Amino acid sequence: MSTQTLTMTLARRDRLLILGAVGALCLLSWVYLFRMAGMEMATVSWSVGYAWMTFAMWVVMMAAMMIPSATPMALIFAQVNRNRAQTGTPVIPTGLFFGGYLLAWAAFSLAATGLQWALHASALMSPVSLSVGPLAGGALLLLAGAYQWTPVKTACLRRCASPLDFLLGEWRDGFVGALVMGIRYGGYCIGCCALLMALLFAAGVMNLVWVAALAGVVLVEKLLPPGRWVHRVVGVVLLLVGAGMVMSGGGRHG
Repeated sequence: MSTQTLTMTLARRDRLLILGAVGALCLLSWVYLFRMAGMEMATVSWSVGYAWMTFAMWVVMMAAMMIPSATPMALIFAQVNRNRAQTGTPVIPTGLFFGGYLLAWAAFSLAATGLQWALHASALMSPVSLSVGPLAGGALLLLAGAYQWTPVKTACLRRCASPLDFLLGEWRDGFVGALVMGIRYGGYCIGCCALLMALLFAAGVMNLVWVAALAGVVLVEKLLPPGRWVHRVVGVVLLLVGAGMVMSGGGRHG
């Protein structure tokens, strides 16, 4: 077997392993979410156990939503890694990079858990629907819609949607370097998508229709070439829906 044929075979094997692992993680995450959504919600008091359960729910939910859009990055990372191996550089497991990415989203999940506790403690969130009222929900949509038009959103989206450019600019050797790259990539994706994820507080944290819809929005934003208008169109839609919610909520309280 020639060196070129061997390289192509190994690259194909890498792609299959990555796609299989990503598919399995997504499937398990969605199965967990469907099981959680099917459970009857009741008014509960926050405890250490309930906080851990909420944190785990957010971690799994972020995995279900954000892993699909990170798959192109994992594939390109593996390919770059394989190309570097031909020059004698040790191969770095793609799982380390992906682990760093998920670690960043775990940190976001911890913050989301804290916010959920604060909303619950201040009686701003329904303990049954796990959503805030129309005024607060509308304000969240307005904030998220406005953020879609900011330079920060655009800059973070460019980093997330351009895996090869990110790797060329951020490459670090070694196992720790791969983990750090994953964390940094996750950080850019959080900067891009955090307010979209926060919309779950408006729709209901376990509203799987919104979970799937937001995952779809994130996927489309990342797969289209950077600089396109999709994220701005999403921003306009969020602004319109948010304004409608605020006006309807204000009318009820008027």
